[in-house]
Amino acid sequence: MNGNKVHPSSKASAHYRNSNSSAAATTGAPIGRPAPLQSDSAAGCAGAKSVPVLPQMIGAAAAAAAALAASPSSSGLTPGAASLVGAGASAADSAAHNMELASLFECPVCFDYALPPVIQCQAGHIVCSNCRAKLTSCPSCRGPLANIRNLAMERLAAQVQFPCKYASNGCLAAFHHTAKAEHEEICEFRPYVCPCPGASCKWQGSLENVMQHLTQQHKSITTLQGEDIIFLATDINLPGAVDWVMMQNCFGYHFMLVLEKQERMDSQVMFYAIVQLIGTRKQAEQFAYRLELNGQRRRLTWEATPRSIHDGVHAAIANSDCLVFDSNIASLFAETGNLGISVTISMATGAAVATGSLNSSSDLPQQQQQSSSICGQGMQIG
Repeated sequence: MNGNKVHPSSKASAHYRNSNSSAAATTGAPIGRPAPLQSDSAAGCAGAKSVPVLPQMIGAAAAAAAALAASPSSSGLTPGAASLVGAGASAADSAAHNMELASLFECPVCFDYALPPVIQCQAGHIVCSNCRAKLTSCPSCRGPLANIRNLAMERLAAQVQFPCKYASNGCLAAFHHTAKAEHEEICEFRPYVCPCPGASCKWQGSLENVMQHLTQQHKSITTLQGEDIIFLATDINLPGAVDWVMMQNCFGYHFMLVLEKQERMDSQVMFYAIVQLIGTRKQAEQFAYRLELNGQRRRLTWEATPRSIHDGVHAAIANSDCLVFDSNIASLFAETGNLGISVTISMATGAAVATGSLNSSSDLPQQQQQSSSICGQGMQIG
């Protein structure tokens, strides 16, 4: 299968062929990477509900929910918060009571939770730290933003299990406020982003819609069928950072093959090849992939478990957890500026496939390309 490069201002062709047949060309187009989402503006929050908190804070903190409820006038909690704490002293473990307490921390801008440090305006309204950094006035009362810590609400937060922000997508987990953000970074229910390298595509959606997005918005990416294919990256000597992308369909799943070229500060040119599954981490663990450069009586091989597109490839590339080689190695295997990489997808047979292994040899007979292998030219992204 061949890998095609595509520059942002140009299109590249994609080809797939048998080893003994002529190539058929398709049209390629550049693809990009999603941009971060923007939060709601303050102007859009005029009608959002707020949770008033008394502006005067006490210096000493009660050690338990019952102690906080015993003196609501001096606790710094709103009357509603104090009554909920008192009523729930004997039922703090109940899910319903926990959700009632968590609702007191709801940010009126993004409707996520305002976790410690909890900052309120002079009228007692709270907003989460992420939204507060983008606001110039309180979204609830339009008053000036103050820098007043609500210590009572922070003490209460330590007793609450906060639902994951992706609960509406199906996540049922809840966490102490110190662990919530870490979970959400890896939550299986968080939206998927476009897995194509680049920086222009802002698409987000469910896993079920990823392939539909790719086929509709990135039509030039070649998809090859079968467990064994040849990924051809063309014009690897072009200057600058370039990515080559191709899809492989086998075992009822789609895999995305990525070859990334980087130029380092010391002018060294490095190549990184990796496979990611259009699927979850658990699904990815069912498979193993093998990448092989073969030619000139040399062979370079990498075997590992594919990455889930939920994780992406950037961390793996940064940690060199993929097939890595420099321009000198590439020149040993390239022909007329084109580099062919054999790609084999298989079902995982044991835990050993979870750890990538790299093997090389300089005195191996050159393998002939099998007639069953399909060769495809991947899309080039510059």
